[in-house]
Amino acid sequence: MLKKSFIFLYFLPVFCFASGTQCGPFLLQSGNDGLMHINGAKPETQKLIFLGKSEDYSNIKMQWIVPANQPGRWLGMDYIKRDGKAILNVQWLRANMNAPRIYGTYDCVRIK
Repeated sequence: MLKKSFIFLYFLPVFCFASGTQCGPFLLQSGNDGLMHINGAKPETQKLIFLGKSEDYSNIKMQWIVPANQPGRWLGMDYIKRDGKAILNVQWLRANMNAPRIYGTYDCVRIK
């Protein structure tokens, strides 16, 4: 069972995802609460890692755990942005380690 707790919470500047980013079927938009909202859903956890120097938002990795549209199911997401190019890796989180892995990788584009 997943506890409702925040691993790390960083308040992103509004310019980082001001208009939104589309990664396959997932729409990423910053919320007023400092969290990234994925398809309108607030993540349970959010973690931000700078891949280069501190405060370099063109080289970041963000990780989220988001409730899926099926009850009791969760998605683990890794958003990776390097030198302006971004991808989103998504995996269904498994309750049983013998269950098959289900994952996908999506290219991301900014939307207005």
